[in-house]
Amino acid sequence: MTAEIIDIIDLTLPEYSELNAVQLAMVRAAQSKKNAVLAASAKQKKTIFMKMLANGVARASARKARETEIEIQAQCDVETIKADLLYQLAYENWQWEGNESGPYRYPENPNYNLSPSQRFLVVRSYYMDAVNDPDARLQAYAGDTLAKTYLGEFYATLYDLLASYCK
Repeated sequence: MTAEIIDIIDLTLPEYSELNAVQLAMVRAAQSKKNAVLAASAKQKKTIFMKMLANGVARASARKARETEIEIQAQCDVETIKADLLYQLAYENWQWEGNESGPYRYPENPNYNLSPSQRFLVVRSYYMDAVNDPDARLQAYAGDTLAKTYLGEFYATLYDLLASYCK
């Protein structure tokens, strides 16, 4: 398995060094989008090269100009993805501040503004951090009545995941 390279933002910067599970999921999604844009760009450039090579004009300045256009468009798309990610992270930070019941933390004050998949990540992180023993973790999760309503259809998925850690 290869390590995932994240270069859409610098995670070592102070403002990004302590991202929560939901925010890291946002970063990974943005990184995947960036990788897809760059792969599509490389594919387009290769296609142009092959077409021009077939027509005997592979060294033409038209090819270089078209490749430059493709690179510029890809960079614009990547910058848009990055700007969207930064906006999402800033908004998520605001969302995590809390409400009249205090800061958002599962299970004391769950954040109902999160999507179901984000809720899954929050609850998974909570149990992975709170309980070290896999059997005790599964037992604690099984007794969590809030998780059933908070996670909805993802409750069984997380149960199966936590059960997979047991011997």
